[in-house]
Amino acid sequence: MRVAGGKVKGRTLKGGVSPDTRPTTERVRAAIFNILDPAQYEGQRVLDLYAGTGSLGIEALSRGASWGDFVERSPRQCAVIRSNLEVTGFSQQTRVYCTDAMQRLGALPGQYSLVLTDPPYKLGDSGSVMERIASITGLLTLDGMVVVGHSRHSDLLESYGSLRRVSQRRYGDNVVEFFQ
Repeated sequence: MRVAGGKVKGRTLKGGVSPDTRPTTERVRAAIFNILDPAQYEGQRVLDLYAGTGSLGIEALSRGASWGDFVERSPRQCAVIRSNLEVTGFSQQTRVYCTDAMQRLGALPGQYSLVLTDPPYKLGDSGSVMERIASITGLLTLDGMVVVGHSRHSDLLESYGSLRRVSQRRYGDNVVEFFQ
């Protein structure tokens, strides 16, 4: 697995060590950042929720994000994220929270311009994650974007609170939806 673009493009990242980890593919990560307006992340704070290997947040940092918070439940995967941040040189502009994502959401520093989330498919309902994100005042900037990846076998609503779907793409079994 490699970083798809930006200043550390091509850098190899460690993959998942936990059986539940399903890293977002390089192709899908590249597609996400080709769709996003660079103003959405350049010089901005980003959140990688259900971070796994940290590849989504690292992709944002490589492309110019100023700060990244990573939330991952598995201690083994948290070690992988920290290692990947060291290898890419982003350790000093990040924080890794090794805890449950749904519980941590309300206690994060907030004001993220971009939230990247690709929960485990076994979680089943990405809608509950979207409801929680939408319910937290101050988590997103006024024009903040939430990018959520999920299985094509699950559906999300058109909106959650003030967040409205602005785009949806399908890549094999993966669906990526953009909410603003």
